[in-house]
Amino acid sequence: MTENLPTIAQAKAMAREWRAARQQAGESLRHGAALEHVARQLGFRDWNLCAAMLSQAEAQRYQPGQVVRGRYLSQPFSARVLRATALEGRVGWVRLELDLEVPVDVVTSQRFSSFRRRVNGVIGPEGFSREQTSDGQPHLVIDP
Repeated sequence: MTENLPTIAQAKAMAREWRAARQQAGESLRHGAALEHVARQLGFRDWNLCAAMLSQAEAQRYQPGQVVRGRYLSQPFSARVLRATALEGRVGWVRLELDLEVPVDVVTSQRFSSFRRRVNGVIGPEGFSREQTSDGQPHLVIDP
């Protein structure tokens, strides 16, 4: 197996590129076949095993004690990872528990504040949460 595994997003992009190249050569393929091809290229038996291993690898990217930076409710932060867990059934998604170095104000009102020091959130393969604020920004974003 390859030493440096790609992320789930990178593996899917590899599959899209390979499928597009095959289509230009006149071969019609399904996306699933392209995913299987990429899995075999990476040394896995099939895409399901590949996706599971890449998902575990993504969760392991975040180690307890590691410092990460990002934005929570559009507020920049620096935090220590307390826990990182791969989500079952959601390839590439990781549940993070973070201890913020400096609390962030999660209220936009000028009349009062509510500071949060601990954050729990789920981020996807691209490094941000599915949940969004009313202006369309992800709740939690982890910088690469």
